[in-house]
Amino acid sequence: MYQTKEKLDKAEIMKLYTKGFKPQNDFKIGMEYERLPITTKTYTHVDYYKDGGIRDLLTLYAKEETWDYITDNREIIGLQKGHDTITLEPGCQIEISTKPEKTIFELKKKIDNINSAMKPLLDYFGISLLNYGVSPYSTHKSINLIPKRRYKIMARYLWGILSDVMMRETAGIQCCIDFSSEEDAMRKFKLGNKLSPFITAMFANSPIRGGVDTGYKSFRALSWLNTDNDRCGFAGKISEEFSFEDYIDCVMKTPMIFIQRGNLPFEINGDITFEQYLYNNWMGEEATIEDYELQANLYFPEVRMRNFIELRNADCVGENLKYSLLAIYKGIMYSDFAMSECEELLKHLQYKDFSELRYEVPKLGINTKVKNAIITDYAKEIINIAEKSLQKMRTGEDIFLENIKEYTFAGLSPADVILQNWYGIWNKDLSKLINYISK
Repeated sequence: MYQTKEKLDKAEIMKLYTKGFKPQNDFKIGMEYERLPITTKTYTHVDYYKDGGIRDLLTLYAKEETWDYITDNREIIGLQKGHDTITLEPGCQIEISTKPEKTIFELKKKIDNINSAMKPLLDYFGISLLNYGVSPYSTHKSINLIPKRRYKIMARYLWGILSDVMMRETAGIQCCIDFSSEEDAMRKFKLGNKLSPFITAMFANSPIRGGVDTGYKSFRALSWLNTDNDRCGFAGKISEEFSFEDYIDCVMKTPMIFIQRGNLPFEINGDITFEQYLYNNWMGEEATIEDYELQANLYFPEVRMRNFIELRNADCVGENLKYSLLAIYKGIMYSDFAMSECEELLKHLQYKDFSELRYEVPKLGINTKVKNAIITDYAKEIINIAEKSLQKMRTGEDIFLENIKEYTFAGLSPADVILQNWYGIWNKDLSKLINYISK
């Protein structure tokens, strides 16, 4: 084993979060946008290694658009140009992550430019990228992992009955927001957790998997419920008293999967928590800040703290609907008044209510009952709050709410529309679903 640096302490870990403090006028918004690659002829998942597969796609894109390779053990696992990346999730899902911007318009322009550059290559290879939350035809048994060593270790370790589905079949959209102080971060963190089941329901978009109706509005969300309860779900209990240190404790009390020394991973397989590692060492190794960062990256709560806040709870959706997600979060999280209104809206709900919603929403979606109401009632208010806030900002970004309003104010999610068509005009024809979610 390799010798490590001087002993890590919590004060050093804390700096990973406090370095994110920004003045409010410097706040930006970011997104991570994952899509599922399928062949246009057979609708099967596209493999990494096969001729005309994902490796070939990335190689040609890098050459034509002058992007740099991101590699793992000399295998291409992504591309980078400046602060923008195109990376691969475990089952070859393609994720675009751009440098955060002040407005959603700027983010959209970047995503549109990347998509426009990639479109001729996708057509050349006969690949379509689906705006959808779960693989509609191929299942994990026929989807190979990409050659990233971390993913192979995770696949061996994660013990939930749907962990393979989560890793190989699902695609989501994540929103990233800034904070000005620990107090501001914790307020946004707690509110983000409380909003998460409502957002999951509003953007549910994965009812058909393996060519059949699963009985769930968001099979992607169901897979996360059955991945690893030690590291998924809510970080803490959405307590009114919560701090960076409390979040760090959540990460530290989670079993470790592996550590990295040089270019080599060493599997721990959950034998110890990070807390035990920090205070007692492991196989002669002492914890480093890099070890903590890896541990934090292998922690998958609904809302994740970094030097920004990562809101992780929505299925991939298509066209401008994905920007509706960003508009909701920006409108609420970047306005003290909007946050207060949302806190007031949700104040009568307890931890057990949010926890129950997390388990009920994947099946029932926007029609899930909440006390004496349904999620639709709350969702309309959430949109209204975000819209008022964005209108006060005078950036024009409230236009991005129009797409989600068409669904929510009709009492629908994207999954509901898919199911109506599936049993209606599509007559369970998978090709029509594929065409619909390719847009």
